[in-house]
Amino acid sequence: MKIEHVAMYVKDLEGAKHFFEQYLGAVSNELYHNKNTGFRSYFLEFDDGARLEIMNKTDMEDAGKSLQRTGYIHIAFSVGSKEQVDLLTAQMKNDGYEIISGPRTTGDGYYESCIAAIEGNQIEITV
Repeated sequence: MKIEHVAMYVKDLEGAKHFFEQYLGAVSNELYHNKNTGFRSYFLEFDDGARLEIMNKTDMEDAGKSLQRTGYIHIAFSVGSKEQVDLLTAQMKNDGYEIISGPRTTGDGYYESCIAAIEGNQIEITV
């Protein structure tokens, strides 16, 4: 068994798509738009075949996103080396994204940084 894909609703569908393409090498399919429901989505595919669906709908609720909430808290992306973690983190910081932590080695041995990137949702960059 494998996870087929993970999905997230976003307010700015095109902005989210651009983020994942620019920083994490995602390749997007064509926009799906159901005109009857107002639902729009892209499937983003990454190098290893993992897929993320980003979605938008006209009548969405946008609740607060505390980093200490229950539920899904981040998506982690492996970039292959400490140097790549450092470079990507620096690039995101220079582009105005909030760095929550890192780059650092965690107590359980991960080298990572965490960024508040997509509308307050956390992205983890790791080796």
